[in-house]
Amino acid sequence: MLSSDQRTFRTDVNILCFEYLGALPLKESKECRPHSRPWHVLLHGDKKSCSGALIDERWIVTSYDCATTPYSTIATLGEHDLTVGEATEQHIVVSDVIQHEPYRSPLHSLTLMRLSEPVRLTPYVQPIPLPSRCALPGEVCSVSGWGSTNSSHSNNSPRLKCITVPVVDDQTCVETFPEYLYWGNMVCAGQNDTDNCLSDTSTVMVCDGQLQGLKWFDHGCRDPAHPTVYTEMCKYNGWIKSMMENYAPTFTTTLKTTLSTQNAHGH
Repeated sequence: MLSSDQRTFRTDVNILCFEYLGALPLKESKECRPHSRPWHVLLHGDKKSCSGALIDERWIVTSYDCATTPYSTIATLGEHDLTVGEATEQHIVVSDVIQHEPYRSPLHSLTLMRLSEPVRLTPYVQPIPLPSRCALPGEVCSVSGWGSTNSSHSNNSPRLKCITVPVVDDQTCVETFPEYLYWGNMVCAGQNDTDNCLSDTSTVMVCDGQLQGLKWFDHGCRDPAHPTVYTEMCKYNGWIKSMMENYAPTFTTTLKTTLSTQNAHGH
């Protein structure tokens, strides 16, 4: 049963447009086949909404800009249509937030979020594998998010949208973006008016069934033909696995747990 806060969150999601959530492309965006991306997560809290990817029963990965305060964010999994309850959703509080350090924009745009309880694995909620290799130029990948499909409007789609994009070689990216913006831990994808548009945050790129990218930045709707830059997930396998395997609660998490226990016992 949902708490009152979670029910309020549900209503907010249905009513409000997502100012920070990503947009999808203009001409080629299509509604995803319902629940075909069971790893895709909606993160809502601290007055922002983002996409993320479930990589473990307890862990979500998203971009650096999507980091929030622990216990202020709810992760919604098993979601497709934001306007209706589908009996597939799970709403779980984020209990800890770990940002990649050192962060030097635009390098290392990555955040791990730990859930307060494990997800229930169902056909609608499944983790996406971390990459066993890096994506190759020319490889066709899938990007998903609840973004706008119109460059002149910022209203977001109520249903999860998908697009296919080709991975672009590094040289093309270097020629598209200033050198100080494009570094070795990034990967470009999308071109020929099939790229992301508007101010999307952390849309998820999957190639060959593996998580290969989280949206970082682009040219926006000024020129949707230009590719988008993603954090190249294959370069962060070691960091992600180390954080998960050696996890220790932060002070914030420990304090919250202590306070919750005290409140439960009437202290």
